[in-house]
Amino acid sequence: MTQGATQPSVTVRFRLNGEDRVVQVPPYRLLLDCLRNDLGLTGSKEGCAVGVCGACAVLLDGKMVSSCLLLTVMADGADLTTVEGLAQDGRLHPVQQGFVDHGGFQCGICTPGQVVAAKALLDANPAPTEEDIKDWMMGNLCRCTGYYQIVESIKHAAANLAAEGKRVAAGRPAPRRAAARRAAGPAGRARRPAAKRRPGRHRGAASRP
Repeated sequence: MTQGATQPSVTVRFRLNGEDRVVQVPPYRLLLDCLRNDLGLTGSKEGCAVGVCGACAVLLDGKMVSSCLLLTVMADGADLTTVEGLAQDGRLHPVQQGFVDHGGFQCGICTPGQVVAAKALLDANPAPTEEDIKDWMMGNLCRCTGYYQIVESIKHAAANLAAEGKRVAAGRPAPRRAAARRAAGPAGRARRPAAKRRPGRHRGAASRP
């Protein structure tokens, strides 16, 4: 390459957290880098950079993907949701509220990916068993909580979503949740689920059936 030559860029258009966005990026720009460095959305984190820790998880057309493996150009025309896009009208998403109420986080590095993964789970399976939760979340690693509080957070989020759905079906407005508060007490410890993997888990355009 000739010294001083400029790198070519491409135009990528997508819908991000409900807003149409257009970015000019080099063809090699990873989606995670575009979100964090070009668009200022720093909720998604880089943990392993090889698609196995889950910290960078985002939703692409409703399917969970590892943004550290996906090129930005591959999101052209897609509908993207990051953790920043889950709260609506000043209210936390039930999954976010569940993590707050039940201590599903400590240092917070993995929390955005955990929350996005949990939302994807409840979108696909609104009434998961504890084993369903453990199986789905095994690709999201955490070194702080011991996983017990994460599982509890998701179980309570599922229950709250189900209750809210019943209220809506009955024509009654859902009550506003209390302001987010810090969960009291240390997070519990529990045995970590067996480290098995399913094909396609956190590998770029990985999708759930």
